[in-house]
Amino acid sequence: MTEAPGPAGLLAAYDGQLRERSEVADALAVRRCGPLWLATFEGGRGLVTYRDLDGSDAAAIRRLVDEAVAHFAADPAVAEIEWKTRGHDRAPGLEEALAAHGFMAEDPESIMIGPLTALVGGARVPDGVRLRRVLEEEDVRAVSAMTDRATGREAAEERADALVATLGRAEGAQLWVAEVEKEMVSAGRLVPVPGTVFVGVWGGATLPEHRHRGIYRALTAARARAALEAGFTLVHSDSTEFSRPVLERSGLVKVSTTTPWIRQAARGAA
Repeated sequence: MTEAPGPAGLLAAYDGQLRERSEVADALAVRRCGPLWLATFEGGRGLVTYRDLDGSDAAAIRRLVDEAVAHFAADPAVAEIEWKTRGHDRAPGLEEALAAHGFMAEDPESIMIGPLTALVGGARVPDGVRLRRVLEEEDVRAVSAMTDRATGREAAEERADALVATLGRAEGAQLWVAEVEKEMVSAGRLVPVPGTVFVGVWGGATLPEHRHRGIYRALTAARARAALEAGFTLVHSDSTEFSRPVLERSGLVKVSTTTPWIRQAARGAA
């Protein structure tokens, strides 16, 4: 069996295979602006991403932020812009430029990468828990509402619409749920990255009263088995502090961090 690469090799694979084009594959529209990829998604979401910033200094980065904000401000359908930063990037003055335009940083997340086989072993489904793949739109919308509740947000129809659309467009994407007495208590997506050896595990959320029971780990193992059956070998995830320890215990490695910076359309002027 081929040994999995170390942290440096995993980070190189992340930068080489999982940034830029693969991040915007399901976008409704994409525009290039220097090193930036400006993507518009279902549900009025704009995303700014890139492989690197071409060695830009602080003044050049300010201009890039100006141009990205102006691009999305010209589209009235865009209600929110996310600028996805990474902890290992060289980006002088980026956070200051984003803050000047009304972006607000959310909690940093850990970029976790490792072999899919690490997620399968030793994951027992807790007693009274049922795992299943979600296929019907009604259930997809119920998962969206449960996820909003688990993350402390009001249920939002636009997020449910976006999840339905994403599952419809993303090739091979799957949504899995854990249920206790027919109540959805945990869920997560599996999203293959076409043209790579990677799949992503996304949207992991568990209701507070059902955490620390092994439900999320069992749900992750079910997704990993599905991905292995499809021929993928590596998994990646941007993980919160709730899910990071689970993935670390399963053999995934933290290779960097990512921080979403969010700007609402009504916040400030372009």
